[in-house]
Amino acid sequence: MEENNLSSSHFPRNSGSTLEQCQSMIHKSLLSPQVRFLREQLEKAGCLVGDNFIKAVKCNETGIAGGYTKGKGIVVCCNEMESQDDVDQVLKHELIHVFDDCRAANLDWTKCAHHACSEIRAGHLSGDCHFKRELLRLTSLKIRGHEQECIRRRVMKSLSANPYCSGVAKAAVESVWDVCYNDTEPYDRPL
Repeated sequence: MEENNLSSSHFPRNSGSTLEQCQSMIHKSLLSPQVRFLREQLEKAGCLVGDNFIKAVKCNETGIAGGYTKGKGIVVCCNEMESQDDVDQVLKHELIHVFDDCRAANLDWTKCAHHACSEIRAGHLSGDCHFKRELLRLTSLKIRGHEQECIRRRVMKSLSANPYCSGVAKAAVESVWDVCYNDTEPYDRPL
């Protein structure tokens, strides 16, 4: 992904699906209750997300599941998608970024703290770090605190791809953690 403001989801897989299979899974995701809810909330906030906003592509980087670029939309990396659940998860994560971009007039993806906040929210609200997902990733788990540790790990991985975060990513995450982790808009509570 060439854009500096690209926010991305990461999965450690790479056997993937074809563009046609992926497009079909995207279409099915758009009908899922959680993705529909996020699109409805975006519409209420004045940000329309049409079907062409989300594109199935073959990505060159391995381990990147998808991404959002302001003004361009969401891409789903089909070569990283192995199941409908993978596509659903990427869309939930990326639509949180879109929601953040929509509701915050001053969101600047070149500011590491802004990017960190949206990644924290997307990781927390999309369910990226639910216990079951972590087990499937074969990550070592703790009974307590695994979700926050997972979110921090995944946020740091995403920020490592942002040149504006070089050397300041950890401090940026810490500076916004409490506010952003506890911000559950548009949900009443995390998934």
